[in-house]
Amino acid sequence: MLLERYYDDSLAQASYLIGCEATGEAIVIDANRDVERYTRAAAAHRLRIRYVTETHIHADFLSGSRDLARTARASLLLSDHGGEDWSYRFAAAEDARLIRDGESITVGKVTLDVWHTPGHTPEHVVFLVTDTAVGSQPMGMISGDFLFVGDVGRPDLLERAAKVSHTMETSAKALYASLRRLKSLPDYLQVWPGHGSGSACGKALGSVPQTTLGYERLFNPALQHRNESDFVRWVLADQPEPPPYFAEMKRLNRDGAPPRARRDDAMPPHLDARGVEAALRRGDLVVDIRGSADFAASHIPGTVNIPASKSLPTYAGTVLSYDRPIHLIAKSQDAARAALHQLSLIGLENIGGWAALDVLQQWKSEGRPVATTQTMDGPSLLAKLERGGPRVIDVRGTSEWRSGHLAAADHIYLGDLPARAASLRKDEPIVVHCQGGTRSSIAASLLAREGFSNVATLTGGVDAWRKAALPLVDERE
Repeated sequence: MLLERYYDDSLAQASYLIGCEATGEAIVIDANRDVERYTRAAAAHRLRIRYVTETHIHADFLSGSRDLARTARASLLLSDHGGEDWSYRFAAAEDARLIRDGESITVGKVTLDVWHTPGHTPEHVVFLVTDTAVGSQPMGMISGDFLFVGDVGRPDLLERAAKVSHTMETSAKALYASLRRLKSLPDYLQVWPGHGSGSACGKALGSVPQTTLGYERLFNPALQHRNESDFVRWVLADQPEPPPYFAEMKRLNRDGAPPRARRDDAMPPHLDARGVEAALRRGDLVVDIRGSADFAASHIPGTVNIPASKSLPTYAGTVLSYDRPIHLIAKSQDAARAALHQLSLIGLENIGGWAALDVLQQWKSEGRPVATTQTMDGPSLLAKLERGGPRVIDVRGTSEWRSGHLAAADHIYLGDLPARAASLRKDEPIVVHCQGGTRSSIAASLLAREGFSNVATLTGGVDAWRKAALPLVDERE
């Protein structure tokens, strides 16, 4: 048996290829849109992808299962659980085979037993993997968003992201029942989860790529609760805000994700200063992906700063719109290409063009004004606050806010800021901050784009504030 894990740092997401080398057959589980990765891997191992499947309808990235099944001419297998409201609506059109609890998938001498594990989502399934060439007992579990290293899949997304009302507590109870079903499985069972640290599909995911069920029984907080009510309270507490784009991913992955708009080697049109100016005048989104310090020092007015990093898809999906064209400003073509790939993973593919860094110099040379972002360190802000100072806006998540915030700060989660901006005075001095600085740069650029004239960021965010031993309010105490 062959098992390979493919991990995308931008999504903190894992997908798996399992193959039988004796028969040359393979199955891919939880593919993202980078389908060439799987076809290349299968070819390298001289395997034919016979099946493509997934553990559930994903919320944090656009599924590549349909594209991969078409490309590889493989059978698409989808969960038949979830009920009328939360089932795969494109299954019939793709001639997909619907699978249910208790069924098995045979891939040569490898067997995958299907277990229905509702809780994170109603239709969620996991796969118990048995290499029948060496034994009759399962060696591991492809656990999707059911069981993570040190955590479990959050049960609140159906309500908070997909807007299916009054489902959080019911889903949490279902998750508890699904976890109790694990009692029948041995400690040695390996667990291969769908996400790692950095994913918003749980609240405290570990960074280790795999674990064992025995280890999780000892140390995973979710498996320490002995009654349903305690578990429900624990699992629903302190879950991070789901990024706004999760709702779009849920809808598209349920109804049928569209094919990718372009390959990674195909670039959109290159823009000069006039092209950027025209895009801004049309109201398009022009995103500068340089670091926050470079953006603060000099940028084209009206552009939004989302620094290139592994968190780019999450932040872009938090503040950008799917119905408006996006243009990028990047240090190089390679940087732009990497960002376009990351954006495609969450379906942000309405790309109008890209501009290299020299567009900023061209902008200046043609007599157009550039903008800067003010910054302020902690002691300076504290001194200003003691004199009645600026308005302070904390754009972190609620759990971060509760663990320590400035007494004078107002809490507006970054994903809510575009809608909440209308309630703020555009001439009022404002200082925005986050934990370290990236989200505050995004927030400041969003406010500046909306015409706010006096916005600064707190240098180093709460991390620097805490390091300087400045006062914080801890709401957990």
